[in-house]
Amino acid sequence: MFGLETSLLIILIICILAACAFEFINGFHDTANAVATVIYTHSLKPMHAVVLSGVLNFLGVFSGGIGVAVGIINLLPAQVLTDQNVYQSMAMILSLILTAILWNLGTWYYGIPCSSSHTLIGSILGVGLAYGLIHNDMSSVNWSKAGDIGLSLMFSPIFGFVMTILMMFTLRNIFRKNEQLFVEPDVTKYPPWWVRATLILTCSGVSFAHGSNDGQKGVGLVMLILIAIVPGYFAIQDYQNPYKIQKELQEVASMVNTLTDKQLSDSKVTKDINIAKEKITEIGTILNVSFAKNEIPKEKRFVIRKNILEIDKKIKKNIDHPSLNFTPQEISKLKYALENLKTNTDYAPYWVLLIISLSLGLGTMIGWKKIVVTIGEKIGKAHLNYAQGASAEMVTAGTILLSSAYSLPVSTTHILSSGVAGSMAAQGGLKNLQRKTLTNIALAWVLTLPVCILGAGGLYFLLHQLL
Repeated sequence: MFGLETSLLIILIICILAACAFEFINGFHDTANAVATVIYTHSLKPMHAVVLSGVLNFLGVFSGGIGVAVGIINLLPAQVLTDQNVYQSMAMILSLILTAILWNLGTWYYGIPCSSSHTLIGSILGVGLAYGLIHNDMSSVNWSKAGDIGLSLMFSPIFGFVMTILMMFTLRNIFRKNEQLFVEPDVTKYPPWWVRATLILTCSGVSFAHGSNDGQKGVGLVMLILIAIVPGYFAIQDYQNPYKIQKELQEVASMVNTLTDKQLSDSKVTKDINIAKEKITEIGTILNVSFAKNEIPKEKRFVIRKNILEIDKKIKKNIDHPSLNFTPQEISKLKYALENLKTNTDYAPYWVLLIISLSLGLGTMIGWKKIVVTIGEKIGKAHLNYAQGASAEMVTAGTILLSSAYSLPVSTTHILSSGVAGSMAAQGGLKNLQRKTLTNIALAWVLTLPVCILGAGGLYFLLHQLL
């Protein structure tokens, strides 16, 4: 398979299974947050809730696009995984996956809501930094993308906390005469049908949104593995259709090549645009010799991938620069052409989506109880009521879906946990929060990134010496 010798094929299978294990753990670790509200308000029985959540997580992976997955892939520049021998690449992959799995399992065992997003991203940064220190190359991490992701992960819980407080005040004003929404649920009966329907709908929304965002992280992880081990098959999507790539490349080239020397008066802009032109020419040369066999040579496919990413980076960096004098229409047209060209690098095979969907969906149905107890009983000094559950989940689902639309990974755990805390604060002030639980969640939030960075980096240093 893929022309690999038996030992490498076994390593490939082990790595993919490890990625599926990470997503499986993500299912029962993170999605417990989604079902906590319907379980503790007695809107659904636990088994019905987790099955519903599992199915919607499965569907969410298929419907969420791959923007977040691409962000995960680009966080660790793929050339880091291919500019060394394949066993060293596998040391990096296994280091980050094992670290992420161990930290997730540890926090789950103690019932601490912890972000699988922080865990995975911290582990990727750890191996990237370790590689950079070993090879004296700090470009081994995409710092720009890391900054965007860091801000997203940092501010989304604060947003969840504040917005849930506002949602609670809104519901209080709308339903001021309906006090049953704001008291602890009666354990002997279901809530009113319309309350129950609302809570089931919000639970479904969080589950679907979780799949659309967190599921993509597993997709990105599997694509990193495939690109590292078999770049000849997965570096670009349409390697058997050089004509398609040539057409998309020409659409970009037709606009870039019209730039005059006068427009390229700024030295920094000129340098970037000339690099883009060189990469366009290099891809064109490769494609010209590919037409006879109607297939791009395996050894050239990763070169095309790197060049496409470089073209996109250099042009988008300068596209709004005044010296280029592009009209708004030309800018829009050039961005559209770049997006078409990047479909060759920003993709995931159907079977990757399928295995990650199954892993996440099945994981949702197992091991949910520990986190549910924390969310339902230990954040506030009273059990969740109907209004709190609905508020926290509506804000969580909306925040995740908005983040997915902008291709930003966020933590379902932290948004919902902070949302529940916000709902408790809105109900009875900060004194209504359990300090011990919030301290544990905050510590997990603060420690996850550094622990995973150090853990994955240290493990890679060890494996690097052994291989």
